[in-house]
Amino acid sequence: MAAAGPESGGSSGSSGGLAGQPGSQTIRKGHRGVDSTGETTYKKTTSSALKGAIQLGITHTVGSLSTKPERDVLMQDFQVVESTFFPSEGSNQTPAHHYNDFRFKTYAPVAFRYFRELFGIRPDDYLYSLCNEPLIELSNSGASGSLFYVSGDDEFIIKTVQHKEAEFLQKLLPGYYMNLNQNPRTLLPKFYGLYCVQAGGKNIRIVVMNNLLPRSVKMHLKYDLKGSTYKRRASQKEREKVFPTYKDLDFMQDIPDGLFLDADMYNALRKTLQRDCLVLQSFKIMDYSLLVAIHNMDLAQREHGVVDGTSQADTRRPAAQRALYSTAMESIQGEARRGGTIETDDQMGGIPARNAKGERLLLYVGIIDVLQSYRFVKKLEHSWKALVHDGDSVSVHRPGFYADRFQHFMCNTVFRKIPLKPSPSKKSRSGTAVPRRSCQGGVPSQPPLCSEAKAQITAEADVEQGSHLGRPDLLPRTLPVDEANSDSVATTLSTSSLGSGGLNSPANSGSPGPSIPERSPELREQLEDLQETEISF
Repeated sequence: MAAAGPESGGSSGSSGGLAGQPGSQTIRKGHRGVDSTGETTYKKTTSSALKGAIQLGITHTVGSLSTKPERDVLMQDFQVVESTFFPSEGSNQTPAHHYNDFRFKTYAPVAFRYFRELFGIRPDDYLYSLCNEPLIELSNSGASGSLFYVSGDDEFIIKTVQHKEAEFLQKLLPGYYMNLNQNPRTLLPKFYGLYCVQAGGKNIRIVVMNNLLPRSVKMHLKYDLKGSTYKRRASQKEREKVFPTYKDLDFMQDIPDGLFLDADMYNALRKTLQRDCLVLQSFKIMDYSLLVAIHNMDLAQREHGVVDGTSQADTRRPAAQRALYSTAMESIQGEARRGGTIETDDQMGGIPARNAKGERLLLYVGIIDVLQSYRFVKKLEHSWKALVHDGDSVSVHRPGFYADRFQHFMCNTVFRKIPLKPSPSKKSRSGTAVPRRSCQGGVPSQPPLCSEAKAQITAEADVEQGSHLGRPDLLPRTLPVDEANSDSVATTLSTSSLGSGGLNSPANSGSPGPSIPERSPELREQLEDLQETEISF
């Protein structure tokens, strides 16, 4: 794919430096390439020059923004674009540098400052994370050929985006602002800044986001899931990578039983996914994915097991992230435990889960690739695929259907609720049979029930009902009429919990029973009615 042509606003007369020579390109993937020296390039700009320009530009724009007073975000703030020229020799506003001239654009600076404050990111922390140390390039680029950088402290990800994606994000900002105000706890990407480096007549747009995968935690498996099955299997080339990203069919094959979460965690995750999908659907966004990275705690312990005869525990912990709601756990814990936190040091920001083997897992999840609107190209792509394949199985679909299929796949195939085991008390209560005795000898085969037997039937029904309430998977047992009138039932309760005296009870001998005040008012009335009935017999 050829690089995009010159765009307006680029710096003039500087085709070298930030932009390399065309003949030096040897490998291309989209705008991403590798030059003859082995260094990564993007739109013919070397990665080292791009990283330097990004850090210079962010340092300047955040510093100048700090001089502006704090105020509420206004509608026009979402449309503001600030531009600063960085000549190599320096200027009154910019420092000198060893790159060629470039221009740095900042989109909606006041709005993004508000977003950063909402997530608890102070300006000095933002600058320290992104500009104090060299950015680290991630080798595992996306399918679009984007470049990814991570800050030295693992806090932020910088990703190059296409012109249409950056333009779409600008349009989304007012709705994004409204959604974050309503719910900062979300699995959607947290956008902290949108910038553009112009050099050599090329625009390189970048977005700063939260980092989902801390590098200090080893991820044993990673999946990009859409809920689709059409061509959703990792290629052989992808599988050969050190840290491959698998897809839906791979997950269904590798983990057919899914990932098990406790009830609170499952419900919190499900509600968060439903809420986020509703937001994406309202913006007509589709083709997004759920990134699921799995850290197997038991496997990690075995990997760091016995060394030289001594047990070596993995004591590494990722540095605490400064941004609020940035970990997977924080993104859902508002629903799981209101008013409290459920994250511990052992969880390292991941969501605790188990696999079918019972191994302890930590899940790092987040919705990615949200800057895809259902434009004409996507509609055309879906129409063509639907003619050749099953229209419901392709990943490019109308936003409403896509959201429903996405949620169904995640909440039924990927994540599952750990089955609840009945407590021992409920087991014993529902499984214990009440001993049955004869009410009296020499009674007819179908006698009327004695008062104690009638009262016990009511009590036994209450026990059965209480057992049913504790076990929603069991239906209440209705006592058959035949059984209720049989000798075996009629003689059940001579020693019931109602205080009966058995065969010699006062109820059976005709003498008055225990004093009425010893029983509850309801029971007292029932016994009085039953005694009157028995007298009539």
